[in-house]
Amino acid sequence: MRSASADQKGCVAHLGSLLARAGRNDEQAFAELHAATILKMRKTVRALLPSAADLDDILQDGYLKIWRHATSFDPTRASPITWMCSIMRNTAIDALRATGVPTSELDEALAIPDPADSAADEFDYALAEPIAREALERLPEERRQLLALAYLEGESRTRLSERFGVPVGTIKTWLHRSLLTVRKDCLGQAHAVTAATA
Repeated sequence: MRSASADQKGCVAHLGSLLARAGRNDEQAFAELHAATILKMRKTVRALLPSAADLDDILQDGYLKIWRHATSFDPTRASPITWMCSIMRNTAIDALRATGVPTSELDEALAIPDPADSAADEFDYALAEPIAREALERLPEERRQLLALAYLEGESRTRLSERFGVPVGTIKTWLHRSLLTVRKDCLGQAHAVTAATA
């Protein structure tokens, strides 16, 4: 029977492998990384933002930075989740600065390690990875393309609106619903797996 620490090391190694593959422009690996970590990244960003902030836009910008800088990830300096959370937190701070919101207190908060980045994070990424992959594959081709363009290519909502011939509001709705569908699918499969192994 595997120990909790062994499972944790396995999850960290798996996420590191996905990041390495993403650094080689492996879009499938990045899609799996996104699906496996979006809840953690969303929680990280939401904690820093006022309710009126566009959370999805900041997440998109953060994941685009992760995609573009995946080759710079150094597993000897930080875990994949710690590295990704740092990028997301800095992206959120930059977004707040751009709107003129005072960020001095948040700057100080960034110097404090996030306790959720530690080994106490019990999310089972090894279990989530195949579930996330299957959920993404079940999306219609157009929705998978939309997610790839938004989160891998970094296309703006306006460009996506022009490409798909629909209003920007519709693009936001499609992105939100597609991510929600993947999330619900992942949760449903995870519950089924848990029930089957109980």
